[in-house]
Amino acid sequence: MVENFQSLANHIEARLPAGLAYTATVSGEQSDFVRFNRARVRQPGEVRQAGLSLRLIDGRRQTAGDITLTGLPEADQTRVDALIDRLAARLPLLPEDPHLLINTSPVNSHHEGANTLPDATTVVDAVIESAQSQGKDPDLVGIYSQGNIYKGYASSTGQRNWFSTWSYNLDWCLVAGGDKAVKSGLAGFDFDRASLQSRMAEAGRQLAIFSRPARTIEPGRYRVFLSPAAVGEILGLLNWGAFSARSVATRTSPLMRLVEGKERLHESVHLCENTAGGVAAAFQEDGFVKPDRVALWSAGQHAGTLVSPRSAAEYGQSTNGAGAGEQAVSLDLAAGDLPTAEALSRLGTGVYIGNLWYLNYSDRNAARMTGMTRFATFWVEDGEIVAPLNVMRFDETVGNILGANLEGLTAERDLRLSSDTYFARSTDSARLPGALVRDFTFTL
Repeated sequence: MVENFQSLANHIEARLPAGLAYTATVSGEQSDFVRFNRARVRQPGEVRQAGLSLRLIDGRRQTAGDITLTGLPEADQTRVDALIDRLAARLPLLPEDPHLLINTSPVNSHHEGANTLPDATTVVDAVIESAQSQGKDPDLVGIYSQGNIYKGYASSTGQRNWFSTWSYNLDWCLVAGGDKAVKSGLAGFDFDRASLQSRMAEAGRQLAIFSRPARTIEPGRYRVFLSPAAVGEILGLLNWGAFSARSVATRTSPLMRLVEGKERLHESVHLCENTAGGVAAAFQEDGFVKPDRVALWSAGQHAGTLVSPRSAAEYGQSTNGAGAGEQAVSLDLAAGDLPTAEALSRLGTGVYIGNLWYLNYSDRNAARMTGMTRFATFWVEDGEIVAPLNVMRFDETVGNILGANLEGLTAERDLRLSSDTYFARSTDSARLPGALVRDFTFTL
């Protein structure tokens, strides 16, 4: 698609009405998808799609539109011509945009990721074989996706950026029955059968625990170990506004106490947007190139925000290449010094939380959130899992979880690629450790 992208950019420039500027973004994928049920393939498929977002600019007026691309040069050029005509006719009718800011200092880039993925059938065979090794007629459900995701940017300044990556994502559950299941996943750039077998075996060991009678504990405060997946759910809720420059400027960020220095997290907590170590493109829709890292928390203190071009223009700041929503797409929570293998022994007696869900704020201004335990959550005694735990609701502040009550972060981290496929495969990612926390509050 890179040749098609360059050809379309050249066509737009040749076709553009005099006096107008433009920005264009092409995004697409070539992906294989496989859905599993009862450790059998239920729905294989392939998706090939691409789209173009075009924006025309006249001074401080702007308007934008989208088209689907066919991959056929003549057909796509005809669609682009029609889109240009529609946008150009609309542009004079629009008011000026006081916060319009696009990159006018061209920075070109080209990243073409290597394809080291095996054929999808090889992975599918490995998944089924690994699941069947866990017992007779295993109930494995999940989805596997792999392939190429790409994005390109062009503007009338002559800027050209291209990004292409190849990755895979396996998201699955081993189901014991009813609402009892063990959720796991594996994602990356080089499929490793040994890693799959190791994770499937761990899921199988946890699944066996569901044969024991489930425990119900009284509401109260308990020592807990949060898996990387559970930590990801907590940071995922924060990512809806907490790291946004706009939210901080309008004082709607749930982390305002941290921003103002009235509260701090544990000194071992370091959080950043790690573009260089992520999966997403290092440029955004206004042509600004992202730095390799943007510090958000440093040694438990507020260190920065994600600043989109519009926020930069409105609040007099410098943009750091954040998208319009000012959400992190390559979150990176630094590792601690707690070996994962020692997490249960360090927990002692308490709750191992494999997953959380249905998170929301119970007091946004205090960064207090509530949610439910899900899937593999267990009662632990003397460092040993003894029983599955019935569903519990928690209510805690980020200041407690990652601050006053944090006892340690694991030395090992998971690379978690988003399994979202709304409209297209996501390139969001996170590198996360697990967390050992004391006095974690369950309310019912």
